[in-house]
Order: sequence, then C-alpha cells, then structure tokens
Amino acid sequence: MHVLGMLSGLLVLLAACSGPAHSAIITENNLPILWAEASSQLSDLPQQDNIVTINPWNYQQRMTLYRLQLAASDQYMGSMGPNTTEGNPLWSLPLQLGWKLRSGRLLDPTSATTCGQESDSMCISGQSWWACVNYYLSVIPFLAAVQKGVIGDGQLQVQIQTPSDAVQDYCTSYTDCSTKFPDLMAKWEAFYQGMKDLSVAAITDVEKKDQILGLMWAAQQFSLQTASSTCQEKLEHYSYPEKAFAESWLSSADFVAATHFQSTVERSVVFMTPLPSRVLREGDQAPNIQDLSPEENHTLSIFNWMRNMNSVLGGTLVRMWRHAMCSQKAREQGQTLLQDLTLNPKFALTTVFSILSEMSTNC
Repeated sequence: MHVLGMLSGLLVLLAACSGPAHSAIITENNLPILWAEASSQLSDLPQQDNIVTINPWNYQQRMTLYRLQLAASDQYMGSMGPNTTEGNPLWSLPLQLGWKLRSGRLLDPTSATTCGQESDSMCISGQSWWACVNYYLSVIPFLAAVQKGVIGDGQLQVQIQTPSDAVQDYCTSYTDCSTKFPDLMAKWEAFYQGMKDLSVAAITDVEKKDQILGLMWAAQQFSLQTASSTCQEKLEHYSYPEKAFAESWLSSADFVAATHFQSTVERSVVFMTPLPSRVLREGDQAPNIQDLSPEENHTLSIFNWMRNMNSVLGGTLVRMWRHAMCSQKAREQGQTLLQDLTLNPKFALTTVFSILSEMSTNC
C-alpha cells in the first residue's frame, strides 16, 4: 500500500495501531466507507445487449467494482482462514478508496469544478492524482476478473465511462486496456487464474495462501508502477508536502508487498487508520503538523525516512528488504519488522540494516 497502495495502493499499509478521534476514518460498521451503498449484484449495473456500462467516476460505482470482485473471489480464498470472507486479501483496496474519499483526495485539486465537494460528494475527479492511481487498482483488476470468468459468465462485455473533467485517455474496455497496458492486464489475469488453480491444487493451505498473496501483490505493484508514470502530471496540482507523501506512499508498497501481507479488513484498518486525514498543504512538516494526530505525524515521518533513505542509498534499502523476504518464514519475520518500524516510535531505525543483513544470511 497500497500503498501497498501501494498502497496501494496501497495498496499501502504503513501506519500506527490507533489514533485520536481526528485520525482518518477508514470504516463504517467495520466495512469500507459506503460499502452498503455499493451494488452487490452485477445485474444492478446498467446493461444493454450484454454490455455492462460502469461509471468509475462515481464513488459508489467504483466501490461496486470492489464489492463484486470480493464476492466473486471468496470461493477461491479457502486457504486464507476459516472465514474466507474476512480473510480475503482484496479488502485493502476498497478500504484505501474510502480513506481517499474521506480525506479529500478524490476531489478536483484544481478547484475548477465542484467534483468531490459537498454538493457533489460522490464525484471522483479525473484530475485527482489519487483517483488516477486508484483507476489502475480498480478498473483494471475488475476487467481482468471478468475476462477470466471470475465475475460473470465469461461472455460479458464491460464498457467504462470516461471522466467529464479530464482529457487523459483512460482505457475504457478490456480490449482497450489490454492493448494499452498488456503487461499490467496480464499480471491481474495471472492473479485471478492462479487464485482459481491454487484453490484446488494438491498443496498445503499455507503454500496456497503464500502463492496467492504473491500473485496479488505482484499485480498491485505493477498497477502502482504503471500509474506512477501515467498519472505523474496530475501531481503538479498538489502542494510539495502532498507530492512528497504521494511518492513515499507509492514506494512504501515495495516493503509491504515483499512480505506477502494478508490485507484483511482488521489488519488493514490497523495499519491504515493513521494515514493523513486530509490533503497536505504548503508548510506541513511532520512530525510537527498541529492539526494531525501524533500517529499521523509519526506515519508521515516514517514514510519520508524510508523513501529518503532508499533514495540516498540508490535503492539499496528496497533491494535488501526484498532479498531478505526469501521464504514464508522470512516474510512472517518481515511483517513483524514492518510492524516494529511503523508502529513503535521508540524503534531504533538504525537497526533496520543489521536486522535485514541477519535475515539475509538465512536465505
């Protein structure tokens, strides 16, 4: 996470366990924001001549993409634990989308439109960098799930609407997206096909779980890498602190992905709650942002440290981290290290390299 985002996505899951009342709101009734308002059936979406039309620039419809993916993939997630619905690792994606909504990161950063503002709160702006990145973590995996027959009957066609406030050429169908981003689509198709195959494979649940998570994070990472380049120009709409946070949010996904983190609702909320609850402004400098909680300030500081350290060392920190996550046991240790690094303000950052070096000797 995403970012992760990363966090991202992330898919990204670097933060503290809890925070004061003004920390980011991640859930409603222990589910993603407005989850109950998202459609639970494919038939609820507009459809004509076996072509489903989706508007991912409406928050509820974009959330619907996640709800359909989770419902359709649950049957293949038996290795994730006794309750496959709760154990589904795709939960982090709708949770991230909810955080972006509540923190104001889906609205028009140029203020040229009212998209995302109170009068048009379900609008997702095509000018938003965060919405652009999320496009590759929502629309692309959904189209891949339809193509692999995880969603629908295998004969379904999907048409994606374009945003009204942006000129960027977002892909709008499986054929269009797979033509423009063939490697990315292949990653998500590999995840969904692998998920189906592994669910009936003659291996242990521990092995199934680790391999499914590996495929999922590989797809999420590729989405973030693709979005990093295609959405880059939209970062110019933001303050320097927000740009720096966005870039560190992207890079933090490298660490989370390497551990094959099982991003259930419960585990995701633990790590996501202290993400900054508003868009950062000029002059914001962690750990001294007065209207953000100590946990949010700590999260921003750790994000910055990890990104800056890796940059100064020419990528050495990420390379060491990935090398150290060489087995299921090592990845479990990596999750513990990640927790210490991000949740414990007293954790000595200077020990990270020695710990990773020791872990690497066991590879």
